[in-house]
Amino acid sequence: MAHTDLPVAEWLGLALAEVWCQFEPRLAATPIVKKFEDGSVTLDDYKLYLLNMRQQVKDGARWITRAASSMNDRHLPLRDALIRHAAQEHRDFALLEQNYVAVGGALDDIRCYPQNIGSEALSSYIMHQGSQPNPVHVFGATFIIEGLGATKAGPWARALMDTLGLSQEQVSFLHYHGENDDSHYDNLVKVLASPFVSAEMAPRLVRTAKVVGRLYVLQLEELGNI
Repeated sequence: MAHTDLPVAEWLGLALAEVWCQFEPRLAATPIVKKFEDGSVTLDDYKLYLLNMRQQVKDGARWITRAASSMNDRHLPLRDALIRHAAQEHRDFALLEQNYVAVGGALDDIRCYPQNIGSEALSSYIMHQGSQPNPVHVFGATFIIEGLGATKAGPWARALMDTLGLSQEQVSFLHYHGENDDSHYDNLVKVLASPFVSAEMAPRLVRTAKVVGRLYVLQLEELGNI
């Protein structure tokens, strides 16, 4: 979407909506998401998903804190927001471990499982962006990841419970994000509408969202490819 003379927040909202509209069908076309949503998922599919998500989720707190540490004093409100977010989510990977053990997996297996090639690309890209000076554009990554939690995690958790007869405790990672990421997303919207997202920064933020969306899909396409 080309930049126009629209107010920055309005342009950004339209541009990110376009990014999401391009991202969502690619996400739905991945084999694991198709199985979640059409009721053909197996327990082995779910275990593979948990194995592949754990390290990337653990890396999430690392890139959030890296981005916070890269903000200067003029960006203190953003630094504070990132630190609060990292504090909320830095142990999310433990939910994945608990879910894996609860469906019959071994704890050592998930703790030692390497990143798949898509997860490595995703984590490396976001970490690099978060290491730039005053990386306001890293909130483009948050737009994709929190958007997934707010719109997809809850339905996926319910689908797994319905299809596989799992309990809420066995899908607690997805259930938690389905219940809580709406509030995280609301906080993100406040950042996106703030003066910190300038006319110069907005296109960088949109580009970051585009790249993260493509790499997130790659991560799900490459489950088990380590």
